[in-house]
Amino acid sequence: MRALRFHAHGAPSVLQVDEVAGPRPPRGDELLVEVAASSINGTDLGLRRGDLPAVATWGRLPFTPGFDLAGVVVDTGPGVTAFARGDRVMALLGHGGGAQAERVVVRQSRAALCPRTVETTTAAAIPLAGLTALQALQGCGHLQQRPRGARVLVLGASGGIGSYAVQLAKDLGAHVTGVARAAKHTHLRDLGADEVVDRRQTDVSTLSDRYDVVLDAAGVQGFAAVGHLLVPDGRLVSVRPLSLDAARGALARRLPAGMDARHRGVSAVRTTARSQDLTRLAALVDAGRLRVPVDATYPLEAAREAHAHAERDVRGKVVLTLG
Repeated sequence: MRALRFHAHGAPSVLQVDEVAGPRPPRGDELLVEVAASSINGTDLGLRRGDLPAVATWGRLPFTPGFDLAGVVVDTGPGVTAFARGDRVMALLGHGGGAQAERVVVRQSRAALCPRTVETTTAAAIPLAGLTALQALQGCGHLQQRPRGARVLVLGASGGIGSYAVQLAKDLGAHVTGVARAAKHTHLRDLGADEVVDRRQTDVSTLSDRYDVVLDAAGVQGFAAVGHLLVPDGRLVSVRPLSLDAARGALARRLPAGMDARHRGVSAVRTTARSQDLTRLAALVDAGRLRVPVDATYPLEAAREAHAHAERDVRGKVVLTLG
C-alpha cells in the first residue's frame, strides 16, 4: 500500500510516498479501515521538523505521520460490536501515528461513525482538533457547568483547534472572544465569535475583560501572561503539556494582592480518543451546530505542498486525501 513517510527530520521536502507492506488483519475489537483522508496537525509538523522529542516517533525512522483519519471499514476483528463492514468511520490513532497510509488498523473505542451530512474526506478533519477543543472546554474548563453568557477567550482561534473551540463554546452559550490576525477576523465571526482581537496590534495580557475560561489553542502563551485575565473561579487551559506546579507558581506571582491562586485553575488538555466524544461531535455537525473548518485539501502525492500550507497561517484544517 501507499504510505506517506519521512526518513529524516527536516523541511517538507523530506516527505515521500512509499510502497510499504499493508497492516496485519484486525484482532479482537479492531477495525481495518480503508483510509479516505487524514488531516495535518501541529504534531505532524513538529515530528517532521524534529521539534518534538524522538520518543514521539518511537525512535523509529522512517515514520508515517497522521493521527486522525476517516474512511470505510473493510474488515473487523471478532470482538467488534459497534461497527460493520462498509461503515464510514472517523478515528483518532495513538501516539504512534500512521494514519496517512491507505489502510490502518484501529480499535473500535477510538472510532465513531462519520457525520451523515459531510463527505468522508471532510470528516477526517474532525477527530484530533475537535476532540481537543471539546475536552479542553468541557473536561478542563468545565464550561458546560457555567451559566449561559460565561466569557471565553480563545488564543490561536483561527487554527484547527481554535476554530472548533469558538463554535463549541458558542454552542454552550458562552460569549466568545477570539484572538487572531486581523486577516482572519471574518473567519472567526463566521464561526460565531462575539468579539475579535488582533494579536499583532493588541497585547493580550492588557485586555480589560475577565474570563471564565481562557483556552490557549496554539500552546504558545505562557500561563503567567494571561492568568490574571481570569475571574476568581476561572480556568486556564493550554493544549501544550506544561508543569502545572510551575504554572501555578508563576500565576500566583502575577495575581493582584488579596487574590488567592488556589482558586485559579490551570491545566493542560490531554486529548483522549473517546468514541462517545467523537459521536457527540458528529451529532453536532449533523444538527448544523458545528462546521468542519477545512482550509485546503491536497492529494497524498502533494503532501509537501500540504505541509508547507499548514505551516503558514491557515483558517482551520488542512486535509490529505488518499483516494
